[in-house]
Amino acid sequence: MTTAFVLSGGASHGAIQVGMAIALEERGITPDLIVGTSVGAINGAWLAGGRSSAALADLWHGLERADLFPMHPVLGLRAFVGKSTHFVPATALRSTLSRHVPFENLEDASTPLIVVTADALSGEEVLLTSGNAVDAVTASASLPAIYPPARVQVDGRQRLLVDGAIVNNTAITTAIDAGATDVWVLSTGYSCEVSEPPDTALAAALHAVSLMVQRRFVLEMAANTYDLPIHLIPPPCPLELSPIDFSQSAELIERAADGTRSWLDEGQPHAQSVPEVHSASG
Repeated sequence: MTTAFVLSGGASHGAIQVGMAIALEERGITPDLIVGTSVGAINGAWLAGGRSSAALADLWHGLERADLFPMHPVLGLRAFVGKSTHFVPATALRSTLSRHVPFENLEDASTPLIVVTADALSGEEVLLTSGNAVDAVTASASLPAIYPPARVQVDGRQRLLVDGAIVNNTAITTAIDAGATDVWVLSTGYSCEVSEPPDTALAAALHAVSLMVQRRFVLEMAANTYDLPIHLIPPPCPLELSPIDFSQSAELIERAADGTRSWLDEGQPHAQSVPEVHSASG
């Protein structure tokens, strides 16, 4: 049996995946393959390097918005008037990844890692399994308009790549195509049961993407024809935290770990279903 962890995108909601991974590790459930998109690629790279999920939790406890989304008013103004393609430079993101990704190249990972990205020009899905790890994970997390496209060497040529969430946020089929026979989906959930819309432009953009990719995931799971176990771990709900708010990471990790433990104890009820998306933002 080849066990795969599939980790989706979701910015600060990536803390949820950490709690899920802690609960799975406690039960002896570990991956032979990891597929990560966006923040899922960040978490996936850590786990693929042989580091524990508890140590990943320690890393998340120290993360702040400025580590990934530093605010630059001048750059934001330039983007608003059409003088820049993005609102946030990738410098802080790359710096954070350089400090914490535990291997130089993807092929050096202890557990095989597939990083999901998209071609910025064609929209083609681009799966990275070799090459510089920081470049690859930066590309997977580079949401268009928020970050600039990342330049990555792929098969001997440089390509402009962006966040894989726009083409395949929860890459179950990628894991299956790579040989997985038992798939555990560590999603970040979505802003379920929100009572107010996001109050900043950046948060609103990420919230909109979250709803868009979750809707696609609902339809994909409804048409599920996978002939193998798909364990969809239920994320915490309600989840009213902004996707750029890192102040409650410890709480999200604890909620997700407790929820995953309970779900496992109950025998994984409704493991192949996913809740509908509801937004109270009008």
